[in-house]
Amino acid sequence: MRITKYGHACVRIEHDGVRVVLDPGVFTEPEAVDGVDAVLITHEHPDHLDVERLRRADAPIHTIAAVATAIGAQAPDLAERVHVVAPGERLDVGLPVEVVGEKHAVIHPDYPTLDNSGYVLTCGEQRVYHPGDSLTLPPGPVDLLLAPISAPWLAIGPAVDFVRAVGAPRTLGIHDKVYSDLALGMVDAHMAALVTQPLGLAFTRLAAGTDLA
Repeated sequence: MRITKYGHACVRIEHDGVRVVLDPGVFTEPEAVDGVDAVLITHEHPDHLDVERLRRADAPIHTIAAVATAIGAQAPDLAERVHVVAPGERLDVGLPVEVVGEKHAVIHPDYPTLDNSGYVLTCGEQRVYHPGDSLTLPPGPVDLLLAPISAPWLAIGPAVDFVRAVGAPRTLGIHDKVYSDLALGMVDAHMAALVTQPLGLAFTRLAAGTDLA
């Protein structure tokens, strides 16, 4: 299995010749989608969904109904490639995928809460979870958590508690464009003190375009 971290919330997963990209948004390097076999989108915010990125790959787009509606409005030419999924659904995109959760984390009570569904991908013996913009727990153990670490809706305490609650042996920090390099260093320090040292769970951050070792 090959995991490549791209800009912000985008991750590309390759296993047994299948290439899947999750959440290629406006902060994502365009080449993240080149040659992929499937695209998964968690929700409609532009840091997770960018139609120009989607146009670079002639691949099916699997996503929730709200995102399908947004794509239809922004890019009708892509509509025929969209496959709508629902929470709890299991699908095969070349790799088994389970759709997890229904709502975006609350940014502020005065804002409407968007729909958001994450995805658990099974790559051989490894299960990888991308929650999108939520702290929804996966349905069972996962081997690699792709954990949001900076957002208008997220503080370090809930971020740490989410990583602890999932309890994955490895966590890769994503959703990282909101903080400065200095603030991201603080995230590293808190994860080391509150997750790695007491629990023995590995936490990693990567530069865009870097593979997870």
